[in-house]
Amino acid sequence: MHKRRRLLAFATVGAVICTAGFTPSVSQAASSGDGEEKGSYAETHGLTADDVESINALNERALTLGQPGKPPKELPPSASAPSRAPSDDRETPPAEPLDRMPEAYRAYGGRATTVVNNYIRKWQQVYSHRDGKKQQMTEEQREKLSYGCVGVTWVNSGPYPTNRLAFASFDENKYKNDLKNTSPRPDETRAEFEGRIAKGSFDEGKGFKRARDVASVMNKALENAHDEGTYINNLKTELTNNNDALLREDSRSNFYSALRNTPSFKERDGGNYDPSKMKAVIYSKHFWSGQDQRGSSDKRKYGDPEAFRPDQGTGLVDMSKDRSIPRSPAKPGEGWVNFDYGWFGAQTEADADKTTWTHGDHYHAPNSDLGPMHVHESKFRKWSAGYADFDRGAYVITFIPKSWNTAPAKVEQGWP
Repeated sequence: MHKRRRLLAFATVGAVICTAGFTPSVSQAASSGDGEEKGSYAETHGLTADDVESINALNERALTLGQPGKPPKELPPSASAPSRAPSDDRETPPAEPLDRMPEAYRAYGGRATTVVNNYIRKWQQVYSHRDGKKQQMTEEQREKLSYGCVGVTWVNSGPYPTNRLAFASFDENKYKNDLKNTSPRPDETRAEFEGRIAKGSFDEGKGFKRARDVASVMNKALENAHDEGTYINNLKTELTNNNDALLREDSRSNFYSALRNTPSFKERDGGNYDPSKMKAVIYSKHFWSGQDQRGSSDKRKYGDPEAFRPDQGTGLVDMSKDRSIPRSPAKPGEGWVNFDYGWFGAQTEADADKTTWTHGDHYHAPNSDLGPMHVHESKFRKWSAGYADFDRGAYVITFIPKSWNTAPAKVEQGWP
């Protein structure tokens, strides 16, 4: 056994009890419901400060490697010096026999967990189908998967997640009222107070619902649309029928160009430029708002109340300034993970709390102190609770070929 390295000083967020039948925001879901506070990503997963540096460095590297047609380049100057060296202990999980069945996951408190090798077996049985036939996960897919939380979404979505068509829900009135009618906690700075109030004004349940509603409209527009012009016309008809504010988006908007910018839409074995061969699916990203390196250091520590707010009419979030920069430490020894991804796909379960979100704990490094990657299947409440590392949760629509089954309508948590 390797000795664990220096421990993090862990920060926690305020506890709020979640009542039955209520879909919480990130802030409101930050406690387990019994008064226990939700801490950092590192605390929850037993990670050290060095682990966090390695995870963030590898996440930044994945951002570069995942861009189609772009060679690897220097990592962003925002990264600290130790974290800029790409981790060299990540390993690609070995291949699993196609006919080997997965074992049951370990389930507890709305989350089922397994080792990455067992997830590969389940993926091959449930998610791998192409035109109805099971596929063995390729070495390239296993390489993508090895990146951790983003790897799970990556291997299911095909292209690296670009987060262009993201949705969220922000209650402007709640934010203004809470700023006016509440006071900072003892020893809480004004910046910390404003960041906390902004975080509590986001509602992940409503953001997820908005993304699902839009994906449903897009999927209706895709039916029998064999060229992009027909798809756009169908889309505008559906939006008009629903009196949806997205109808007024500019023709160059990410909303109207999302299908066109999906790599698999152009591929012969994907959509081959035929919209009817594609389907809209969903994944989620949790991240930190204070990413402006030229702005206030307090905002990088406690959050930027103005950043990544959705348009009040459409719910669209401008993710163009998202560079996956982690929260800055406010105290010596703190360390924060830069993002967390969860894969939803195209589940048809109407009750958000019964949906399943698949994600990972960290990249696969079985021969290092970090250890092997684990894959989680979390119910929505567990997923949307987030961590102190993140104050934003966006629900993103992308497209995959209908012939792929990486987004089945029903997902069984764990394995029966």
